[in-house]
Amino acid sequence: MDYVKPADLVANMVDAGARKGALSIGQLLLRGILSGALLGVSTSLAVGANVQTGQPIVGALIFPVGFVMICLLGLELVTGSFALLPMAALDGHINATQVLKNWICVFIGNLIGSIIYAGLISIVLTNGGATAPNAVGQALIKIAVAKTHGYEQLGGAGILTAFVKAMLCNWMVCLGVAMSMVATSVLGKIVAAWLPIVIFFAQGFEHAVVNMFVIPAGMMMGANVSAYNWWVWNQIPVTLGNIVGGFLFTGLALYATQPKVKEVTDVAQVVKRTKAA
Repeated sequence: MDYVKPADLVANMVDAGARKGALSIGQLLLRGILSGALLGVSTSLAVGANVQTGQPIVGALIFPVGFVMICLLGLELVTGSFALLPMAALDGHINATQVLKNWICVFIGNLIGSIIYAGLISIVLTNGGATAPNAVGQALIKIAVAKTHGYEQLGGAGILTAFVKAMLCNWMVCLGVAMSMVATSVLGKIVAAWLPIVIFFAQGFEHAVVNMFVIPAGMMMGANVSAYNWWVWNQIPVTLGNIVGGFLFTGLALYATQPKVKEVTDVAQVVKRTKAA
């Protein structure tokens, strides 16, 4: 059977978190850069689909392509790490220092990759700055303004809204990471991972890495958004919300459903060693 049972799934998530915690800084940065760029690619694709069809649901249906590529290639997305690394730490496989190293390095890598792609697509959408942004560029500008000034106009309620939308977002994103592990076939992984990602994107929830692309892209093409607007009214509260949602609603919740994860993991390691021998 292609299906991975829940107990094995959680054990695999713990194992994945432990392996991510052991990666070097260089690997975390490189994998993070590639992930940031790929998520930017799928975001611009989704925005383009929205513009062409006038139907946001179309963009939501195709947006997960970037996430699927990241999962299949074993790259690093910080939002997924917000669930996996604490699970491995709770199970005693890594320590808090390794968790923070992963989060910080992957966050920086995602940011670099996102901004690089934002710069490249901005060149494409403005013909190297020779023309005004096309329809997709204009849409990215509007999104950047909405994700910053839109919350700023609401004051504290705006910060709260961004935070809660980020919690809900990463609940789904981390479920996408988990769902990518419920099957052993490539097709099964793709279909399972696709579902929660469509949910978050279709409802306009807030994803820290998506925003690392879309807000700078809008700024590069003329959006009246400052670095202060970006970080204070979006990036910081959204990142914090992603941490809470990913850890609390997915990592901790799934870990709690399988109280003997450590035993399952230990048994799995014994089986692997026995097969290798």
